[in-house]
Amino acid sequence: MSFTFSKPFLMLVLLQVPFWVQAQSVCSPDSKARLEATLVRLSNVDLTNRSINDLVVEIGSWFFETPYVAKTLELPGDEELVIDLMGLDCTTFLETTVALSRITERGLLSMSAYEAELERIRYQNGIRNGYPSRLHYFSDWIFQNGEKGILVDVTKEIGGRRYANAPFFMSSNPTLYTQLSNPAYVSLIREAEAAISTREYYYIPKEEISTVEAKIKSGDLIAITTAIAGLDVVHVGFAVNLAGRIHLLHASTSSMRVEVSDKPLHDYLWGNKSQTGIMVCRLIGQDSQ
Repeated sequence: MSFTFSKPFLMLVLLQVPFWVQAQSVCSPDSKARLEATLVRLSNVDLTNRSINDLVVEIGSWFFETPYVAKTLELPGDEELVIDLMGLDCTTFLETTVALSRITERGLLSMSAYEAELERIRYQNGIRNGYPSRLHYFSDWIFQNGEKGILVDVTKEIGGRRYANAPFFMSSNPTLYTQLSNPAYVSLIREAEAAISTREYYYIPKEEISTVEAKIKSGDLIAITTAIAGLDVVHVGFAVNLAGRIHLLHASTSSMRVEVSDKPLHDYLWGNKSQTGIMVCRLIGQDSQ
């Protein structure tokens, strides 16, 4: 039995497809349109005497007021490269901004270049290979992207202290993660946690942040450490210098949107008992290579 569809019918079906899918990437039509518009806007950015930190702050500001939306990466089925610019959590906001900044510096302003860069920074060894290959713990994200030559962790250099980092939350709470119904995935996550625990990490205790602010640059990546057992980092964003004080450019769970914190970073952390301090990382730009 064969069927013949008219062109109007086919167009109606295509318009009803909710996601744009290419090379196992998933992106809604609205996100695709916003990404394409952003790439056009980036093509007009003057890169003269602009560091990658400068780009991070400018591009990050383009997402002001974007709604905070959690778990946009947690789609059922096989792990796919999710591209969502219409709703961002703290990590996807950071990844989106970093990926856009890096391809802008290199003059590679295409959808395929963005996909490749996003995959490179989001996954172990830069390769998407199932759910466990995603860098679920941000301290692992920092370490592995340091190994890839994307960033340098400057926390120790600016006065950081040793951070006891031995995460176990995901492998100990698999029922909180749909994909961890697969026992093999739990084992792989546990292996990743064990690897993290063998490394040296540093942090700036929150009571000392104000003493090192002068050493933090606008555009630096900020990871907020925690006293919650089994976790390493609970929030991320970018440093922004406002009138000599460091604030946080981030997707906020308080305002539920992308914004710059009203309070300086020191004061922002001080009001949260579970937040213990920060890790500080700096992207490696073309001018540093």
